[in-house]
Order: sequence, then C-alpha cells, then structure tokens
Amino acid sequence: MANKGQKYRQWTAEEKYKIIKPVLDMEKSTHDITREMGLNSGMIYNWIKAYRNNGINGLTPKKKPGNPLSKYSNKKNLTKEEQLEYENMKLRIENEMLKKGFLMKEDGTYVKFMK
Repeated sequence: MANKGQKYRQWTAEEKYKIIKPVLDMEKSTHDITREMGLNSGMIYNWIKAYRNNGINGLTPKKKPGNPLSKYSNKKNLTKEEQLEYENMKLRIENEMLKKGFLMKEDGTYVKFMK
C-alpha cells in the first residue's frame, strides 16, 4: 500500500503479463508469485481473469475520466473557441444535475430537490 503522499505503482500490460506468465504456464502458483513480488493475491487473480477474458488487451490500464473543466479553469487566457467549449461543458453539467433533481442556488451550489 502506498504511504501518504506516495503514488500507487502503475503496471504496464507487459509487466503484468511477465508476472502472471509463470502461473498461466503452470510453472508457479499464485501464492509463490505473491510472496516473490510482494503483491496482493487479489490483484494477481484479477490480472489472470482479465487476461483469460480479453488477452493482453485485458491487462492494459484503464483511463480514468477526471474533471473535464479543470483543463479550462486553470488557464488565464482562453481563446474564443476554448471559452465556448468551457461554457458548453458547464451547461451540460448543469443540465445533467437538473435531470437528477438538483437545483442550483444563486451562489452556484446545488441543492437536492425533494418532491
């Protein structure tokens, strides 16, 4: 487990495959691999399952979406196109919030609307 302020280790698909290959080839057990590598057995089992279901593509790290507005809110001078994209994105988020039953106050915060 990562310590405070430390990032978790990112594994590439090739690294994951090298780790689970001895298990797939029946050369070693998952228990042996977890002891040797110092990894969690649940993570190894998930990698094996992903590999068996989708091959090497199942081992590629998934992209996490993140905040779409941060790209624009951190810039000081936006081009006209970027300003329009930023405004459009804000309106889309507001629209989704309204669909889910939230109301926006004048200060920009959302309140859950109860019927």
